[in-house]
Amino acid sequence: MGTHSPSRRVRVFGVTADDLRVIPKFLRPAPVGGALMLAATIAALLWANLGPEAYESVRQFPVGPLTIQHWATDGLLTLFFFVAGLELKRELTSGTLANPAAALVPVVAAVAGMAVPAGIYVAVNLAMPGGNLGGWAIPMATDIAFALAILAAVAPKLPIGLRAFLLTLAIVDDLGAILVIALVFTSDLALGWLAGALACAAAWWFLQRRRVSLWPVYVVLFGIAWWCMLSSGVHATIAGVLLGLLSRSDADDPHDPADRWIHFWHPVSAGLVVPIFALMAAGVRVSPAALEDMFTSPVGLGVVLGLTLGKALGVFAGAYATTRFTRAELTPGLKWSEVFAVSILAGVGFTVALFVTELAFPGRPDLLEQGKAAVLTASVIAAIIATIVLRSRARVRAGTGSVPETRPGVGTTGPEH
Repeated sequence: MGTHSPSRRVRVFGVTADDLRVIPKFLRPAPVGGALMLAATIAALLWANLGPEAYESVRQFPVGPLTIQHWATDGLLTLFFFVAGLELKRELTSGTLANPAAALVPVVAAVAGMAVPAGIYVAVNLAMPGGNLGGWAIPMATDIAFALAILAAVAPKLPIGLRAFLLTLAIVDDLGAILVIALVFTSDLALGWLAGALACAAAWWFLQRRRVSLWPVYVVLFGIAWWCMLSSGVHATIAGVLLGLLSRSDADDPHDPADRWIHFWHPVSAGLVVPIFALMAAGVRVSPAALEDMFTSPVGLGVVLGLTLGKALGVFAGAYATTRFTRAELTPGLKWSEVFAVSILAGVGFTVALFVTELAFPGRPDLLEQGKAAVLTASVIAAIIATIVLRSRARVRAGTGSVPETRPGVGTTGPEH
């Protein structure tokens, strides 16, 4: 038998490839991504209030065809939506959405959780003088990363079915937001560019079905599809969602591209894309007058009430009505008080809500500031209340020793407290 010499490790500035592999593992857990997003948000708020001129000059600095701000919202965020599209495809093929009966409760809850906040926003802006209906879609969105991070951090021992409920809810919520972005915030449609984006999507689908695994081809297709979609008038992030949904997903395939790409790109999205977007989007000037405007202006009040009150009422009422009037059932072992806690948690809007705010008020910096401040404030309020309720439920579970690890999909109906 021969001897094996130890492998030589190439160091660049004292860093080896093994060292770099630790980074994705560190970024993968939901609480880490949520913490980075929170840190970026705090940094943006401090920067925008302590050095507003420098903050705006960085945001508006041109890099090639776009400013840094637009690279964050139109470029990097496309990767975030690509990962969302992949996760949605996986859920549709082998996850909670693959079984319509099992998914019905959180799906209806998600739809109601979008409709009620939008209705509250519209009602407030119709009732108050100076209202603006353009922001009706802002309080519809739930932030997957933040919501899952909070649930994992404050109540990790609650039933696994609760996380499945929240995940399905957030994915359907994201799909609704994507449809709104595509259908409502599209102007000056250029059919030639749109045809180019759809041709790239068709080529992507064909290569996936032929099981072609040459990643440079997909990188090139992704870039061309993104540019064509950006130039078409449809928001560029839709390209990411479309390509994610057209990717192949098969739970029985060990080389399933959707799983592999989620595994690779999720840490990049959570650890780089979303924090950069937060840094460029969450910079809101905070002053006593701005805070007063947020709670007295129709836009600010509509967003705050929509996210904090509308989400909780809509999600919970949608879930309960589904179990009450259909044969759909709540996941076994879940309590309605826990579903209500997650309904409150759905009011953490952040990423997509901030993004929709950017789209809703072009050329209106006053309304843009009010909308962003309201999204941040409402998200904090919802996170604090949900944390209190979830911690309370976790203590009750710990006291009774009841923490069922059940498979979502089958259960009993009726409220349990």
